[in-house]
Amino acid sequence: MPGQDEAAASRTALRICPLCEATCGLTLTIEGTTVTGARGDRDDVFSHGFVCPKGAAFADLDADPDRLTGPLVREDGVLREATWSEAFDLVAARLRPLVEAYGPNSVGVVLGNPNVHTMAGALYPPLLLSLLRTRSLFTASTVDQMPKHVSSGLLFGDPFAIPVPDLDRTDHLLLLGANPLDSNGSLCTAPDFPGRLKALRRRGGTLVVVDPRRTRTARLADRHVPIRPGTDALLLAALAQVLFEEKLTDLGELGEWTEGLSEVREAVRDFTPEAVSAACDVPADEIRLLARGLAAAPTAAVYGRVGSSTVEFGTLANWLVDVLNILTGNLDRPGGALFPLSATAPAPRPAGPGRGFALGRWKSRAGGHPEAKGELPLAALAEEIDTPGEGRVRALVTIAANPVLSAPDGLRLDRALSGHLDFMVSVDPYLNETSRHADVVLPPPPPSQSAHFDFAFNGFAVRNQVRYTPAAVPLEDGRMDESEIHARLILAVSGMHGADPASVDDLVIERALAKAVATPHSPVHGDDPERLAAALTGRGGPERRLDMMLRLGPYDLVLDDLLAHPHGIDLGPLRPRLPQVLKTPSGKVELLPAPLAADLPRLRRALGERPAGLVLVGRRHLRSNNSWMHNIARLNGGSNRCTLQVHPDDAARLGLTDGAPARISAEGGALEAVVEVTDTVRTGVVSLPHGWGHDREGARTAVAAATPGVNVNQLLDGSRLDPLSGTAVLNGFPVDVAPIS
Repeated sequence: MPGQDEAAASRTALRICPLCEATCGLTLTIEGTTVTGARGDRDDVFSHGFVCPKGAAFADLDADPDRLTGPLVREDGVLREATWSEAFDLVAARLRPLVEAYGPNSVGVVLGNPNVHTMAGALYPPLLLSLLRTRSLFTASTVDQMPKHVSSGLLFGDPFAIPVPDLDRTDHLLLLGANPLDSNGSLCTAPDFPGRLKALRRRGGTLVVVDPRRTRTARLADRHVPIRPGTDALLLAALAQVLFEEKLTDLGELGEWTEGLSEVREAVRDFTPEAVSAACDVPADEIRLLARGLAAAPTAAVYGRVGSSTVEFGTLANWLVDVLNILTGNLDRPGGALFPLSATAPAPRPAGPGRGFALGRWKSRAGGHPEAKGELPLAALAEEIDTPGEGRVRALVTIAANPVLSAPDGLRLDRALSGHLDFMVSVDPYLNETSRHADVVLPPPPPSQSAHFDFAFNGFAVRNQVRYTPAAVPLEDGRMDESEIHARLILAVSGMHGADPASVDDLVIERALAKAVATPHSPVHGDDPERLAAALTGRGGPERRLDMMLRLGPYDLVLDDLLAHPHGIDLGPLRPRLPQVLKTPSGKVELLPAPLAADLPRLRRALGERPAGLVLVGRRHLRSNNSWMHNIARLNGGSNRCTLQVHPDDAARLGLTDGAPARISAEGGALEAVVEVTDTVRTGVVSLPHGWGHDREGARTAVAAATPGVNVNQLLDGSRLDPLSGTAVLNGFPVDVAPIS
């Protein structure tokens, strides 16, 4: 039993979980200043007490002894502990002269997945990029979700106008390339995704899962379609063809706001179920049943994610997801797929034509890859660093990123970071496979010591709501708040080193209010920006900026409202928002934009292609999120292992034995992994998870290094990209597998 003094020091605090897109509410147990436990917050307006193993392990992550406690700087080739002043002085002394000598594009910026899971990661990098003016931007989006941004940009005129399935009201859900029982959803923020799918079935709805693996989600489904990997776009095109052929299309009210219907009908005419059946390895009759089921359901939604994005036709597949929702009249309809409205979104603009979305406004220097959404492919980062010539990336800023593991051909990137950069700075809590190359490492504090608001994920949530949790534990002595780290980095990089970090937030507020008062549909149009700035509340710049965004948003909220409702404010179910969300030049949904039409011949050629041997797919684990949590002992083990899953028939044919090593080889290299023989993966397919390979010398992640696994992306050389989005093809590529005696 704890002593009386210890018990008296025990308390609880609320914290939105930052470990995946579900954004569940947690109740933390705190002893003094140490988080000792975490459970679901039953009063949270969105998650209602749900928690997954990652959230339950919040305390372990928060207290990980391998987290860096202070900055590191490189001296005589070795990283040593330094003061914060030393670290930022070095950034200012080394980085700014490179910009002045070689231009802004000589500095590359890499933004990793965890950026969108912190307030600072959402608030500050946009200003860093605007002041730096570099076009050498690389993010995790081009190994994950860029196809959805591109297809949404082309269809709706806004790459962030992403409709999400109305899980709580739909009658029929078709999932492709998604395993939300393990991943908790992606570009679809939904606490307790498993419970929502079970509720769908309890109310008589239908769940269909298209996946080459019999995942936990597939086992829950009414129908599982074990498609051949990489052929999602062919299947979706055939579904659209059946809807047209059998006169099952019904746009309803969408017809008024949609153009290009006849063009789409002609574009998919050749993709009959019989034409795509062999390529997809799905019977033609089953394809027709899938299409008829979508059309017959009172409401329905099609949802595709990582597995249908990180493939050869990722953008076409994501486009066809929305085409099917439109053809069945389910886009922007309760029970279908709707556009969320975040509390910090700008006040809705009047409906009408917009500027639209452009692709390929510039190209990468070495490989000639077109930009998408202002970003270059992460797969091209190594060549932009190690290819000689004018415009070479000479310096790198990585923020919460580990591209040595997440990008193709990590060995080449490893060599580029170590031998071809003049300077590198990493904002990262760990010395990982990438940050170990940095000249300066700036570690943010543990998550319990930071406030949290989900700027990004509220825009993809299946229910409109708003929640904010202040820091649960005071900032530890010697640490620097994550927002201040970002602000000081901006000052050092932009030539304003030594200025007050608060000036960064003041600059953002000044710019935002000046724009808002000049915008006719803004709630503060014509007001005095200085008066508005003086009215903002909050302890520090990030809270003042949050207060400003709430005041400029669509719900007439202020920061004090969130502080008065610590479990959140429910803003109601998703509602129809067309045509207001459309920013296309026509002011309508443009069903067949030119870039997509130009890529369709490539999809037609795929009708006659068949893989000669095995193809590889990745897989998600409930206990990890990419490479983030492999250093937490509590989250290792069980299914969270780096094994090569092989179907029993393929194992017998190739002489592979369960538990024995095998050699996997492809165009980028070869790996050795332990075989796991299982019928949960279909024949002709093997599966190796993403985010492993923790065996680089110099990284300081002891738990991960004890069970390092192998880096599946090393099988790729970076040449396989979806041409429209620049997204790496990480799924459905050919491999050879052989036993190791």
